[in-house]
Amino acid sequence: QVQLVESGGGLVQAGGSLRLSCAASGRTFSSYAMGWFRQAPGKEREFVAAISGSGGETRAADSVKGRFTISRDNAKNTLYLQMNSLKPEDTANYYCAARPRFIRVVAADYNYWGQGTQVTVSS
Repeated sequence: QVQLVESGGGLVQAGGSLRLSCAASGRTFSSYAMGWFRQAPGKEREFVAAISGSGGETRAADSVKGRFTISRDNAKNTLYLQMNSLKPEDTANYYCAARPRFIRVVAADYNYWGQGTQVTVSS
């Protein structure tokens, strides 16, 4: 069982930056691949980025490549999402998720989810 708690969301102007954090419970954090997903009102949840348990492999959606960076600190049981050059279309509720072993980009493949943190980008 893994419990996830996101933080770091907020209101930011277009072009600004935010760093999201996801604190995980448990002593086996490094055995889980982690992902960030987002969901805007009236839209389906979409993949943002994912990282392997060791941190050696990452994936990112085309819409955020070059702007968002996923990372993790296994000693602190924490996942991060550094978001730069934010755009109004990045506005959404952002969720972190965990699954055993391998990276996946589909939300249904993740077993554990946080409650989400709201990111609002004003134009």
